Amino acid sequence: MRLRVAVIGVGYLGKHHARILSSMPEVELVAVVDTNRPRAEEIAVSNRAQPLFDFRDLLGRVDAVTLAVPTGIHRDIALPFLQAGVPVLVEKPMARSLAEADEMIAAAAGASVALAVGHTERFNPALAAARPLVADPRFIEVHRLGAFPERSLDIDVVFDLMIHDLDVVLSVVSSDVESLEAVGVPVVTNRVDIANARLRFANGCIANLTASRISRDRVRELIDSTAFLAPLLARQGVLTRRAPTDEEQRDLAFGYRVADAIAGLDIGQTIAVKAAAVVAVEAMEGTDALIARAGQLAGHGARIIKVAKPNQDMRFDVPVVGVSTIEAMKAAGLSLLSVDAGRTLMIDGDAIIKAADEAGICILGRSERLP
Repeated sequence: MRLRVAVIGVGYLGKHHARILSSMPEVELVAVVDTNRPRAEEIAVSNRAQPLFDFRDLLGRVDAVTLAVPTGIHRDIALPFLQAGVPVLVEKPMARSLAEADEMIAAAAGASVALAVGHTERFNPALAAARPLVADPRFIEVHRLGAFPERSLDIDVVFDLMIHDLDVVLSVVSSDVESLEAVGVPVVTNRVDIANARLRFANGCIANLTASRISRDRVRELIDSTAFLAPLLARQGVLTRRAPTDEEQRDLAFGYRVADAIAGLDIGQTIAVKAAAVVAVEAMEGTDALIARAGQLAGHGARIIKVAKPNQDMRFDVPVVGVSTIEAMKAAGLSLLSVDAGRTLMIDGDAIIKAADEAGICILGRSERLP
């Protein structure tokens, strides 16, 4: 038996819901509902469905509904279906207030039925491709700019556009929001038309989001995280008081060939070498665990080489070292840290170099031009 579904509201977005549902072999599009009778009749004919003009006429006739009506009436239409045990897919934003959203959630929970919100950007192919590359992001910059629309003027630009990016950011940062700063300005409507929000997460990640619906050009952009962090990128050359010894130079020449080959296979960013032999290769345990393992296996004097991928995307998974890296090396008795200049973030670089000098550890920023 096919799933009986109806679409309530067949304007700009609802007509696409109707089109897609009517093409699914496992779905029967029972009806489309709109208070605009000519529109309801037009969409119904093109999708082989019945036109209706009052959503209440659907009760008892459907297994699920999609709501694509103005945000202000999401709750009023969703509740009767949820309370009747009918699953609801509602277009974003879910409701015009937290209280109304909570009412919808409570009704769905009380009837043990699904209530879903159409955050389609989560399934954008570009984001799907990028998501596996995003590991513990520290800074996110998002711009979503659009021309003035002829729809969704019952809500502001945060509910209309920025809501997509807020959902995506929250889905990739595994931490609670610790603080929020935001500003918005109404320009051509009586609601906010351009807005900026800055989110700080408990794990230290910062997300800066800008959304506008009054721009000349359409822009959807995820900016290279290092664009604002250039002062934190490792410099070229010897960064500490101590330079590499001849023996360390020989190990580096050997290690670079191995590390670059491994990075090209996307196995890991870091290796430990000593006496022209690979002591350890970074896996999922991370750099600090690799350092501890290298100390156990090689004893005093192993060298750590951290490299970027050959075609490193500077928006994702940029190599990072911190004071904790030096502390781990000191505890393990390791002697040298090599990083790729311009492609490795050194968080609190002055403190890193000070800690390395005190421990007698050499830090080298490798240029891409050097072996």
